[in-house]
Parts: sequence; structure tokens; C-alpha cells
Amino acid sequence: MPVIDWPLEELRRYKGINPCPKDFDSFWDGMLAKLDGHQANPVLTPAAFRAPNAECFDLYFTGLDGSRVYAKYQRPVKAEKAPAILNFHGYHGSSGEWWDKLAWVNAGFAVASMDCRGQGGLSEDLGAHNPQIGRFIRGIDGPPEDMLFVKNFLDTVLLARIVGGFDEVDQSRLHAMGSSQGGALAVACAALAPGVIRVSAGYPFLSDYKRVWQMDIHISAYNELYEYFRQFDPLHKREGEIFEKLGYIDIQNLAKRIKGEVLWACGLTDTICPPSTQFAAYNKIAAKKTMLIYPDFGHEGLPGYVDEIYRFFCAE
Repeated sequence: MPVIDWPLEELRRYKGINPCPKDFDSFWDGMLAKLDGHQANPVLTPAAFRAPNAECFDLYFTGLDGSRVYAKYQRPVKAEKAPAILNFHGYHGSSGEWWDKLAWVNAGFAVASMDCRGQGGLSEDLGAHNPQIGRFIRGIDGPPEDMLFVKNFLDTVLLARIVGGFDEVDQSRLHAMGSSQGGALAVACAALAPGVIRVSAGYPFLSDYKRVWQMDIHISAYNELYEYFRQFDPLHKREGEIFEKLGYIDIQNLAKRIKGEVLWACGLTDTICPPSTQFAAYNKIAAKKTMLIYPDFGHEGLPGYVDEIYRFFCAE
């Protein structure tokens, strides 16, 4: 079997090395409390896209900093208390096409697919995030609430609250899904929005940053950390501070808060989101969980995984 990380038996014991800020839980509890008094002002507008068995809408809502966040929203025709899926996309991307969510709608789910702010979709990002390198590193030089991914994580919670409040949605049957960045956002959503009962996370990003650094991963998205040090801290005088700050947006620190059931997929040859970084988060989940392990696959499409997600979401 190809090996790019530790043996599987060691991965199953690994709990991560990136530091967790001492005020991590109080920080996130405080941010969620701010959402309780926040007016998201959701607006649904019929979309130009049409399909026989689905009603399609452009959904906009206001994030905590005033940015208008966009999501595609699709629901079954004449839906009566349908379960809902909160769908999150990969890094740099967007919510994608309307048609590829129709299978879920035809199966009876309402589907909300969010555009992450500052990426390829329609969501605004009004905050001034410095340094202007990449995305997950943005805001690292300011207070944690200014970090771009703190805002992205909170946007997932607002989406869950808004969709769960729609008349046609059964708020007790919310599901979250995504792969890579989308997998990380699904984990964050499940950790911070208690109504999520099932979450599917494919090879999640945004976990155990110090382990990524230890492995000398300079490809794809994690290269932002390498570039940050080169340009803003070449002597690594602030290394400890930087990794601790990243701890606020490290999904391994959020994993313990998940209450819903988890389906996780991991390729053991993944050089983008290395297996050890994934296990660091997965091993901290106390809720019911299952990991699908693909020994010969990396950061790519995983045969049979979507069918497993379908069975998993439909089981309840």
C-alpha cells in the first residue's frame, strides 16, 4: 500500500499537535451569542433556473459583519416538512450548478448550497482581511473575530438557522455535507449549529495546521501558510502565536462539539489534506461516527462515496 503518512494503526490514535487557544470554547460561545441577536434579513427570489420537480431560489442573507452571503436554495415541489441538506463547496470554488443537486431534491430533500465569501461565488466579503494572502490565513494579524474563516464558519450557522426556519423544512432533520474545504465547513456547521443531525465530511481541509507544517506540505491551499512566513515572519519570531491563532479555525478543536452522526471519507494517499490531519479531528468526535478508508486514493473522487452519503442521509 502506498504510504505518505503514518501507518493506519498510528493514525487511529493520533490526536493532533496544533495548539488550541485557552479561550477557544468561550470565544465560539461568544460568537454564537452574537448571532442570537443578529438580523440576517434572508431574501428568497425565484431563480432563472427551472426544473420539473424542484423550486429554485436565489437566497441572500446578511453575515455578522454586514456582508451579503449567497446560496442556491432548491426544494421539492409541494414540500411538506422536508429534511434539508446544507451543502458546502471546495476551496476557491462556488456553489456550482443547479442541476447537480436535483437528485437530492427528487429524493425529498431541500438543499441550500452556500457560496463562501471571498471565493468564486456571489457572496460579498466586506471585511478588510490582512494580510492579503490566500484565504484561510486572512485576518491572522488581527483579533480572531476578524479572521475570514471565523466569518465563514458563522455563515454556515446562519444558513442552518435560516433554512431550518423555512415552513417547508423539518428543522429537526438538518444535514451538512461537503468535501475538502466543504468537508471542513460541514464539520464546523455540525459543531456550531446543534440542529445538524448528520454530517458527511470528505477529506476535510483546515485541520492540524502545525502537522501540515511538520510534514512540509507546500502544495495547494496550505501553501498560504508557507507564503505568510516567507513574507511577514521570515525568522519565525511569531510562529507560536500564529499556530495558536489558527487554532480558532482548526476543525480538530471543534470536533468535540459535534452531536450528530458523522460519515467521513479519507484517502490514505492524500497529499493535499494528509490523513494524519484528518484523523486529528475525527479521533476527537465523541458522537456516533464512521470513516470510509480508501487506501489507494488521494484528494479526488472516491468510488461509491456519494452512494454511501445517500444511504446515510436517507437512513433516518
